[in-house]
Amino acid sequence: MPDAPRPDDAGTAPGDAGAVVFPTCLVEQLRPELGPACVQLVAAVAPRARTATRATCCGQPAWNGGFVVAARRVARATLRALRGGAEPVVVPSGSCATMMREHWPELFGGSAEEGDAKAVAARVVELSSFLADRQHTPVEQARRADPDLGRVSFHDSCHGLRELGVKAQPRQLLSAAGVEVVETDGAERCCGFGGTFSVKLPAISVAMADDKLDEWVAAGVDTVVGGDLSCLVHLEGRARRRALPLRFRHVADVLIERDRR
Repeated sequence: MPDAPRPDDAGTAPGDAGAVVFPTCLVEQLRPELGPACVQLVAAVAPRARTATRATCCGQPAWNGGFVVAARRVARATLRALRGGAEPVVVPSGSCATMMREHWPELFGGSAEEGDAKAVAARVVELSSFLADRQHTPVEQARRADPDLGRVSFHDSCHGLRELGVKAQPRQLLSAAGVEVVETDGAERCCGFGGTFSVKLPAISVAMADDKLDEWVAAGVDTVVGGDLSCLVHLEGRARRRALPLRFRHVADVLIERDRR
């Protein structure tokens, strides 16, 4: 049987009619306004876009900790909420998208839900990849400086960059929205969050975050944009502890504001 098509390679026509947005549990708990923003962005190219209902967590924290049975139990509700459809599953998080797309087939391997897990995994696509592949330009009239953003840089999250190849896509979207991104040498370095890594090895985690923060401050950056809320929350917490004048925004938050102008 041939391999299932990669979600970033399939169904990329601008006229796609539907998509389901899985906002992730972190977005729902910490930045619930991002969920509707993601649906609105996706609806620009998939008019019947909707939010996944009865979906909870992808199981990544337990999986990363080696608790396979617990991860499967946690992820099962989300799998059941997403199975049975054909539309893309759009996820505003490189780490959660990686868990679902790359690791769900292994997580549910050998179980009665293995087939469903593989089918859903083949439909998963990270938000900026979904929009960029469909040539979505959030705004055409707002190519001007945004005083609220100031000087902008982008943080590449590890999972999105290294496992999904998300690099150019968010920058393409931001550029189309009139946002100039200042590149720094350490853009691809880990921020030190790493889920349970930041809990198990806090001193190393803090040092890694500080390296990133120091580089942005030295470059005169005002706002850091990223595609993973977990990284942004980690970096923002450390910046506040150090009283650094940096702001942190999810790429969907920036794009939706540009869209509304």
